[in-house]
Amino acid sequence: MSVDWTILGETVDELGGSCDIGVSVISPRSETWSRQGDVRFPSASTAKIPIMIEVYRMLDRGEIGLDDLHRLRACEKSRGSGVLRFLHAGLELSLADLLHLMMSISDNTATNILIELAGMDRINATMQSLGMNASILGRPMVGRLAIEGEQENLATPDDYTRAVAAIVKGEAASTGACQAMLATLERQQNARRIGRHVPTGGTYRWGSKTGTNAGIVNDVGFVAGPVGTMLIAVYCRGTESEVAGEEIVAGIARTAMRATGIV
Repeated sequence: MSVDWTILGETVDELGGSCDIGVSVISPRSETWSRQGDVRFPSASTAKIPIMIEVYRMLDRGEIGLDDLHRLRACEKSRGSGVLRFLHAGLELSLADLLHLMMSISDNTATNILIELAGMDRINATMQSLGMNASILGRPMVGRLAIEGEQENLATPDDYTRAVAAIVKGEAASTGACQAMLATLERQQNARRIGRHVPTGGTYRWGSKTGTNAGIVNDVGFVAGPVGTMLIAVYCRGTESEVAGEEIVAGIARTAMRATGIV
């Protein structure tokens, strides 16, 4: 049976009064629904998903290894989320460490080291190869929105469900790399957004990458259950607070799970 998306549209209408919301959902049967799915929003740290994909493609090509070490330099420490900016210069980190820090706690310093390693042009080329034609990685992570003269990192909800779909289907990189990326997404430590209302136990699993900035609350990921896997991207602009934005994302994700039969 086809998904009745009515309740999801009603939920977005109800929650969207206080901010600008973009949503994209792909059901376990590959049916799609979006609201402002092709509109560009500041990506914040959801941009770390295509960075991860390009790093894993480099691993597939044999250009780098997960055990490769990087010595942290003081000049690399970035403002914003993460812990590396508080740790001592000279600390040795493996590539696996950097990937975990970038995705699980959204460490900006780890992210910028990986951007430098992969190259911004190659990351954007990877985004294009995934069909993320309206999204762009325009600058490193600096812990704030772009100011005049800077390129903002931009995302559309549809582009980002497309990227996660490529990981879930094993098409973003090798099969083993895609499985590793799904496991990395499952180590997300912020369970207050997409993961808030996912049932615990049984066959339910979820993973995501959040993004947060002033007035910006985003989350992109997947929820897997007995009937299959749902993909979802929610972007909120102009939220009253991070707490309010997280409640909006969680509410939309819960309704999407109900609409698609995940729960």
